[in-house]
This record gives sequence, C-alpha cells and structure tokens, in this order.
Amino acid sequence: MTVSLIPMTQNDFAQYTSSAIKEYADEKVKAGTWTIDEALTKSSREYQRLLPDGMDSHHQYLYVIADSEGRKIGWLWYKFDERHPQKEAFIFDFKIFEEKQGLGYAKAALRALDDLAVKRGIKKISLHVFSHNKRAIYLYEKLDYKATDINMSKWLE
Repeated sequence: MTVSLIPMTQNDFAQYTSSAIKEYADEKVKAGTWTIDEALTKSSREYQRLLPDGMDSHHQYLYVIADSEGRKIGWLWYKFDERHPQKEAFIFDFKIFEEKQGLGYAKAALRALDDLAVKRGIKKISLHVFSHNKRAIYLYEKLDYKATDINMSKWLE
C-alpha cells in the first residue's frame, strides 16, 4: 500500500481545523480531562497557541495523506525544530478518515513519515495517544512506538 504526504494548502488547512478542533475537544471530554462546557474553548485556544500563524507557523508541518490515486484519506501534523537536542519530531495530529480506517493506510502513512523524517535528519518521533484509543495504541506498538510516560487518574465518588 502506498500513500503520499502532501503539504496542506490553505483550503486543506481550513477543512482540517474546522473538524480537528471539535474532535480534539471531544477526545479530551471522553478522556475526562475537560468538561463539555469548557472543551471547545480550550481546544480552540490550544490550536491557536500551537499554530499562531496557521499553516505557516514555525516548525509545524501539516500534510494531507493521499492514497495512490491522489484522493485525500487523512491528515498529519507534526512539529520539528532542527535545534532539538534529540532531533525529535512530535506528532500533534494523525487521522485516517473513518471510511478508510482498517485498510492499512495508517501504517503506510506512518511509514511514509518515517521515510520523510530520515531525510530531514529526524532521529526520534513521539506522539500522544488517548488511553481509550486502543486501536491506535495497538497500531503504534506494532510500529515500534514505546510508552515513555503514563498519566493515570481515578474518579472519586
């Protein structure tokens, strides 16, 4: 399976952020980190903080994931600052559209990122995954990602 990582256009970026901000808010609520009432505001602020200049924000790389026929099948956003002492990139968002999930595109996209990363001099790729996303955790572990920190919570009645 072959996919391409294509730099986002302004139109792509508008499509991406219009759904991603809400999805991130929903995930934070599902994880128990934020309340429903505050989630959308906090998510919007986080995106503004990380992408103050939109898709032209310094050290931020935003891509459309495309299948072999050039159709958009997902999004990928990572940060990389060449001055990082470990030459580490951090994936802020990675999504394969729901109708394309389970077909091997995620694995292909992450392998394409590995190839791109090596060419850019990246030595380490890190990411965050919500603990309730067992499918993603399984994928990342299969591709040799290892847990480095674990946050845990307990609700008291």
